[in-house]
Amino acid sequence: MEQFNILVCDDDRSIVEAIEIYLKQENYHVIKAYNGLEALEALEKNEIHLILMDVMMPQLDGLNTTVKIRESMNIPIIILSAKTEDTDKILGLNFGADDYISKPFNPLELLARIKSQMRRYTTLGSIAEKSNVIRIGELELDKDAKEVRVGGEPIKLTATEYGILQLLMENAGKVFSIDQIYESVWNEMSFAPENTVSVHIRRIREKIEINPKEPKYLKVVWGIGYKIEKF
Repeated sequence: MEQFNILVCDDDRSIVEAIEIYLKQENYHVIKAYNGLEALEALEKNEIHLILMDVMMPQLDGLNTTVKIRESMNIPIIILSAKTEDTDKILGLNFGADDYISKPFNPLELLARIKSQMRRYTTLGSIAEKSNVIRIGELELDKDAKEVRVGGEPIKLTATEYGILQLLMENAGKVFSIDQIYESVWNEMSFAPENTVSVHIRRIREKIEINPKEPKYLKVVWGIGYKIEKF
């Protein structure tokens, strides 16, 4: 049985500890954070399958943390808050949360909400999708078929071009230096790889961009490297 990782983020440590007890009884692995910044750091270091997020926290509150997470991830997020007004619940959902439960909560209700979100995530959402298809705008990379499509139409890439594009799409928004691209794709230490990488980048742009001189997806960050733009 696969064990799922749940990130619990609340500045009240007693609540985090109590939730951890409930979740461990259901064979979930718990990762703890006590403010939004710690939650974002935990997401960078761990594979998280669901997030329980408090609203009122120091440094970075739960709503703004949710907004930042939604820029790149579709992990289920359940907001935990002492606020009970309907407008607060709607606000949380508008910020990108999947569900909302008010404190104090019934542990059985919390577990039921978690299980519901996990079923949706594992059967319809990104656990399956994440391993198969990466979608950014109209650009798609199918890792099973080793195929790239733009607007639904397949394009032909060499194995090296595909490797570069996969690296950048899997890390959309992250800038890679020429050395990092070379060492990741060619699997060897770089030695003056500028021309080699830049030629491949140009060819990729010619294939995926409507106007390669004004690229929508594959952007240069002058003096640093290249990235695939996030949408």
